[in-house]
Amino acid sequence: MIIVNWNSGALLANCLRSIARHGGGAVRRTYVVDNGSADGSADVDVPDLNWELIRAGANLGFGRACNLAAERADAPFLLFFNPDAELRPDTLDRALGFMRDPANAKVGVVGVRLTDEHGHVHRHCARFPTWRNFIGNSLGLTRLLKRSFPPVLMLDWDHGSSRRVDHVMGAFYLIRRELFEAIGGFDDDYFVYLEDLDLSRRVYDAGYSIHYLVDAEAYHKQGGTSEKVKAHRLFYAMNSNMIYAWKHLPKPAAVGVVGTTLLVEPVSRTARALFRRSPEELWFTWRGFGMVYRDLPKTLRILRGARGRTERAR
Repeated sequence: MIIVNWNSGALLANCLRSIARHGGGAVRRTYVVDNGSADGSADVDVPDLNWELIRAGANLGFGRACNLAAERADAPFLLFFNPDAELRPDTLDRALGFMRDPANAKVGVVGVRLTDEHGHVHRHCARFPTWRNFIGNSLGLTRLLKRSFPPVLMLDWDHGSSRRVDHVMGAFYLIRRELFEAIGGFDDDYFVYLEDLDLSRRVYDAGYSIHYLVDAEAYHKQGGTSEKVKAHRLFYAMNSNMIYAWKHLPKPAAVGVVGTTLLVEPVSRTARALFRRSPEELWFTWRGFGMVYRDLPKTLRILRGARGRTERAR
């Protein structure tokens, strides 16, 4: 089990205690990678759990931190689990039982029903995005023209039944370790956001499927520590959108997504903030895109490298 912690406060302690209570013999070892937290959250003591704290010393980002812990793991399955999530009774037994069934040998990843404190189900499964998903979101068309510009998240489905999906949220992401290693783990080009979607895309490309199980449940607070840093969250989300598009969409579509993200979305977000009369939203929008522009030379280097690798692979 692998958890990445960054200033999660009491959430991490609750998470680890839920693993101690409900992990049983299913969890061989839990690894917590602390990405330079300053709130003391990683100093929690959970004596009933076999776990190891890995202090990264800095914020490595989600994917790199996961890869760091995965290198130490030797179990046949890896579970990437958020610090703002908690296990429920039988969660792992049901998920692992599904994966171990010989009939599901080509299932590479399993996700479970994620609920909030009131028992409401998060609609967290997603489709692999196309240019319509990215540009619809950038221009604010996703809400107005859902058929032409559908959201990436499967909000039109109530998550009330088990089924095959393109992607399950990384808050509970159970994957076969051999598959994870074979496809190279998480892509370090993403700092945070969409690195799990990128991994799911490569799982699919490797010939495996991804399943959502409704009869296994975990609590997920949703939002977590990212709510504290809205401008940075916007910055990382925009960068990840461009990187994903460049890696996985046809070149004309990828160019359209990058151009819209850099030139149109700042305007549409500013207009929305003004319409809502929200100085806070206006501030974090400008600050977030300021970071996007300042970091653009680095992002363009990543995009050039990504396109080169994709073309060589083809």
